[in-house]
Formats: sequence, C-alpha cells, structure tokens
Amino acid sequence: MATIQIPEAEAARNFAAVMTHIRAGSEVIIEADEKAVAVMRPAERQPGLLLSEIVARAEARGSTVTLDEGFSRDLEDAINSHPEPLTPPEWD
Repeated sequence: MATIQIPEAEAARNFAAVMTHIRAGSEVIIEADEKAVAVMRPAERQPGLLLSEIVARAEARGSTVTLDEGFSRDLEDAINSHPEPLTPPEWD
C-alpha cells in the first residue's frame, strides 16, 4: 500500500483528491506542522456470516430461539418490503 503525506490545508482544499488516492488503495497521512494528525486508508470489507454460523453462535450463548417453518417466509417478506438495491452508499 502506497503512503501519501499531505498538509491539512491541502487535504481540506481538495478532499476529492484525497478520496481518489484512498479509493486507489493508498494510505493518506494528513499532517499539520509536519506532524501526523490523521491517517486515512481504504476500509477493510468484512464478509458476512453464514446463517449456520449465526445459529452456532446463538447456541453457544445459550439461546433457546428456534427457526421455525415461518422463518423463511418472514425473511422473504422482509426482503420484498425493500425492493431497492441492497448496496451501501459509497461513503458507507
């Protein structure tokens, strides 16, 4: 990962350029008086959990909740109630 150092005033003046570097995979160090005040880097996306992993974690915690035959219908209803794409905004 490339590291870019940039003065605070320049980062504030051209934040879009800072974000361009971050999206390209660079780490950006924002400095004031040659001292780092912030470090920005691309977010690390974590994969979601499988349902089986969630159930195993619940059981490990002593949960007594069960997934009955209505669970898949409830889940489908929840998904259908939000027809818009389930993609997070760019800033998320």
